[in-house]
Amino acid sequence: MRLDVTAEGGSMAQRVVTHLVDDLTGGEATRTVLFSFDGKSFEIDLNDENLAALEGALAPYIAAGRRTGGSTARPAARRSRGSGPGTAAHVRVWAKANGYDVPERGRIPATVRAAYDKAN
Repeated sequence: MRLDVTAEGGSMAQRVVTHLVDDLTGGEATRTVLFSFDGKSFEIDLNDENLAALEGALAPYIAAGRRTGGSTARPAARRSRGSGPGTAAHVRVWAKANGYDVPERGRIPATVRAAYDKAN
């Protein structure tokens, strides 16, 4: 869900502020996730916790699945953080599932990233 607030500061300027709202909790969301299932495309706004839960739930299916066609490019307005394999969130889920201690936010240790790259 998106809430667009427009504030006009005179006759020549306009400012649009977009706030993402987590579609599950109603709280603040940090990003929009695009995904498809059974031939249907979906979009959902999630906070970091719900994003990690979604990635954790999908991780074994993504690991066992085969990638098919489709573009990984997204419009510039949507580009913030990736959601596919190799992204920080995905590496964190993998690391936790494999016994590594990783912070919830910030830089992922090089040793963890190297172990992830070797395993994948």
